[in-house]
Amino acid sequence: MELEEYVAARGPALLRLAHVLCGDSHRAQDLVQTALVDAFRHWRRVQRADHPDAYVRRILVNAHLAAVRKRSSGEVPVGEVPDGAGPDGADPADGVAGRDGFRAALDGLPPRARTVLVLRYWSDLDDVAIADALGVSPVTVRATASRALATLRERAAAPATTTTTTTTTGEEP
Repeated sequence: MELEEYVAARGPALLRLAHVLCGDSHRAQDLVQTALVDAFRHWRRVQRADHPDAYVRRILVNAHLAAVRKRSSGEVPVGEVPDGAGPDGADPADGVAGRDGFRAALDGLPPRARTVLVLRYWSDLDDVAIADALGVSPVTVRATASRALATLRERAAAPATTTTTTTTTGEEP
């Protein structure tokens, strides 16, 4: 299989994985391009690999982790904020609030923890495949996933425990 055929067949899946890893479609496109450039430079090795998808996925994951380490600014570009309701009169933010909350919690995790969860639950990889992609042991993958899930559970439970209570005095206002 040539690189062009591989990209045609697996490119969309790589782009989806990259988007879930980094949380931004533009950075995901850059990440896939970076990974495919590396794959092109080592294409003979990729072709000879037992699992070319795993090889390219590891290149992608390594490129993502390298980009996170190199990022020198905490700025995150945002598009224009819509100033009105959607066509049906509903606030567009209501439909995505839960998903955005989860993404924010996922973004708050360390890069390796986020990567482990994405590879486990989005790419549906087992611990051995994740360990191979990250270059760590399966025990490290399980421990990282456990800590990351505990952190997400804490963050999900935090708003539910911060409820306000009101008392009535029996007097009319």
